[in-house]
Amino acid sequence: MLSAFGRAFKTPDLRNKLLFTLAIIVIYRAGTFIPAPGVDYGNVQQCLALGGTTGGIYDMVNLFSGGALLQLSIFALGVMPYITASIIVQLLRVVIPRFQELHQEGGQGQQKLTQYTRYLTIGLAMLNATTIISLARSGTLLGNCPLPIIPDDSILMIVLLIFTLTAGTGIIMWLGEQITEKGVGNGMSLLIFTSIAASFPSALGDIFRTQGWAVFAGILLVGLLVIIAVVFVEQSQRRIPVQYAKRMIGRRTIGGTTTYIPLKVNMSGVIPVIFASSLLMLPGLLAEFNTPSDGTAPPAWVNWISTYLVSGDHPIYMVAYFLLIVGFSYFYASITFNPQEVSDNMKRYGGFIPGIRAGRPTERYLSYVLYRITLPGSLYLGIVAMIPLIALVLVDANQNFPFGGTSLLIVVGVGLDTIKQIDAQLQQRHYEGLLR
Repeated sequence: MLSAFGRAFKTPDLRNKLLFTLAIIVIYRAGTFIPAPGVDYGNVQQCLALGGTTGGIYDMVNLFSGGALLQLSIFALGVMPYITASIIVQLLRVVIPRFQELHQEGGQGQQKLTQYTRYLTIGLAMLNATTIISLARSGTLLGNCPLPIIPDDSILMIVLLIFTLTAGTGIIMWLGEQITEKGVGNGMSLLIFTSIAASFPSALGDIFRTQGWAVFAGILLVGLLVIIAVVFVEQSQRRIPVQYAKRMIGRRTIGGTTTYIPLKVNMSGVIPVIFASSLLMLPGLLAEFNTPSDGTAPPAWVNWISTYLVSGDHPIYMVAYFLLIVGFSYFYASITFNPQEVSDNMKRYGGFIPGIRAGRPTERYLSYVLYRITLPGSLYLGIVAMIPLIALVLVDANQNFPFGGTSLLIVVGVGLDTIKQIDAQLQQRHYEGLLR
């Protein structure tokens, strides 16, 4: 493995790509520590030292931004606006025929969808920036901290802050695209990988200081086992054989080859976890808005939500979280893989699944395999996502427990994808790859 990395750096063009990627990552990490204008950085650090945090979805945003959100830096929004915009554009393909047509047009259509994603990212960034600045002004962003986070809350300063955070998201989006075009791997995925990996040392350090050597060693062992399981499942796929009939075009014989359709066990990736976390935040926000500010007793339904659907260590919350992940896994898999489209393409080019008639029977067979293979994938995703909640109960860890949930799925998935891309480029140059 180390010798393969050495060969990668000895290849001039691959070395330049790797160094360019590392340089962009350094710039991105530096931006997470530059405070936004008008923010009292000293008060922010004192509020964080007191344990101030909003929890819930903002813990996830803070995780994806590499801690920049709770630092209120220029990159405070991180990549979350881009992720949300990408998911929305994918979902709109189901309800807007024009988006589906663009998706089927190839490269030119994909460029148009990418442009729509950029516009939507900027719009969502402005909305998120306004929300976060409002929370910071009221003191609720850092757990009702009494210290002023934004001492000068004039209109001009608020507009400047919104513009700065939105511009920071635009710069992050540009940095990710530069990595994709001139570096190695998917740019936005690598930036998310960097943000999450940067939080691992502090999270493990907190566990070591509060729980001691025994718990720390046990968590490392569990983490190793979970990583092995995630790698195994993420690499697993169901290969459906496809046979293409021979065709005579002039004097040439075309076709007659055998290939396969790879269906991953976890086709949805980490998207169902993000969906489920966001959806479970809505009852808590609704209850917060309906809690009387004059000290009177809140309604019964507000108390029920605050008791059962806000705290991650309650069994009802865990069951709801698990079921939502399973449901969203089926929903997202049905969007990303269209059996009818695959069946029509196979029929158009003379392909068929051995033993299955072309057309409608092939579509039904693909749907049958898709729904069956999604079941273990969704259960696996739900179990991995539950690990931080279980750790919250057993070892009093926080929601960003490093070995489980969204963080580990993204780190392992992006790591595997990046290694495969480096491996493919090494093999193109007649070198032995990273993977054996």
